[in-house]
Amino acid sequence: MRKIFKAIARLALSGADALMPRLCTVCGKPLGRGEKLLCASCLDAMPLTHFENIAFNPMEQLFAGQVPVERATAYFFYEKADPYASILHDLKYRHIPQLGVMMGERAAVAMSHSGMLDGVEAIVPVPLHPSKLACRGYNQSERIAHGIARATGLRVEEALFATRPHNTLTGLNAHQRHIASQGLYAVKRGARIAGRHMLLVDDVVTTGATLLSCAKALHRAGATVSIFTLAAARLS
Repeated sequence: MRKIFKAIARLALSGADALMPRLCTVCGKPLGRGEKLLCASCLDAMPLTHFENIAFNPMEQLFAGQVPVERATAYFFYEKADPYASILHDLKYRHIPQLGVMMGERAAVAMSHSGMLDGVEAIVPVPLHPSKLACRGYNQSERIAHGIARATGLRVEEALFATRPHNTLTGLNAHQRHIASQGLYAVKRGARIAGRHMLLVDDVVTTGATLLSCAKALHRAGATVSIFTLAAARLS
């Protein structure tokens, strides 16, 4: 009976693909058997940063002198006009949270031998304010964090909260972003932070203002902080 149900499910999936083919998030071409969300060609051609293998890399330089950061990396480069920017757009605005999980898991596997995660005790996603969370339905950074957790066995701890509602920082210059994000994040009461090495996770880094605010909150609470983002604008 179980084999019959599996056969029916395969037929239903094949029929659904024929009526509405599953398309690659990046190139828009139909996905092949076994491909999920991104096709193999786009995954192979992804512009990876490899920052985790570079001492004092551009992302670590971004935070130098502002907050102590143990290590920092991003998985891939993006530009607004680049096809790979669609990963971030689909994750945040097209209600595809599973894309964050998949990409987080792939990133964790890719950097597993780099030492990037050595000593990390827990993963802390950049939070959304409850009003934005209610509107979107999920936190994209938390989805990425759970992908990393799936690959590593580390716990995801939502130890931060947004202290006030805020609009997107997109479109603001670096100084405006810094002003807008000051005091925006704080550590939750009762969160176990002091003396622990926490991996702060976000979807993308541009000027670093959001991550800086979060990292400062974790550092003030006594944590050692490392940073991971799924994507990074060209930082140098």
